[in-house]
Amino acid sequence: MRTGTNVRKLFFGLMLVFLGGCASSEYHPMPTPEQESPATATAAASPKPVGVYHKVTAGQTLWQIAGIYGVKMQDIVNSNNIPNGTTLEVGQLLFIPGVSQVQSGSEHPIDNNRNQFIWPLHGKVVIYFDDPIGFNTLNHGIDIQAQAGDTVQAAREGDVVMADYMNGYGQTVMIDHKDGFISVYARNARLLVKLGDHVFKGDAIAEVGQLGSRVVEHFEIRRGSQAMNPLYYLP
Repeated sequence: MRTGTNVRKLFFGLMLVFLGGCASSEYHPMPTPEQESPATATAAASPKPVGVYHKVTAGQTLWQIAGIYGVKMQDIVNSNNIPNGTTLEVGQLLFIPGVSQVQSGSEHPIDNNRNQFIWPLHGKVVIYFDDPIGFNTLNHGIDIQAQAGDTVQAAREGDVVMADYMNGYGQTVMIDHKDGFISVYARNARLLVKLGDHVFKGDAIAEVGQLGSRVVEHFEIRRGSQAMNPLYYLP
């Protein structure tokens, strides 16, 4: 009996030591490894390029398409990996970077006389080039008689480099034709284009205004900074 009593005492003593040790020790759970996300979730999504696809029509060139969208021709070449010497094919799709709307370009057929000027509007010339228009002042262009609100058209394709009020000229449009020539359209009542626009020959760019008691459109052709006689260039 004494032996059994001693065993029980020893058992209870060990239990007290074990429980006391558990109570005084802290529990530190083992860290669980983070679950790996799927590759599709962690991989950075490639940004979708901004632009549109243009379908090439008969006779179109890279230069013309770039002008339609107002982008650099080289940007189209780079975006489509166009090698040197490649000609466009009808129906070919070209990615045009940086634009949001497709332009057909059908309203601007190929101009075989691209470098020739046309009249900005039809009417009688009432003041000619180099005519005196004031004290010690000569006319640098021609003044064409019109009716208020008549539409003024671009005499040639080019980029609008001015569309604003100019002292002595009133509401004025200037178009740079990229070959040393600039055409000037002044005395307008309203401008239909803005700075930076690319316009084609025959596009509406302004509405005729009134100069005193007369309704006229002032038109100039300049080669560099020199005013030229427009009648030498108009058909």
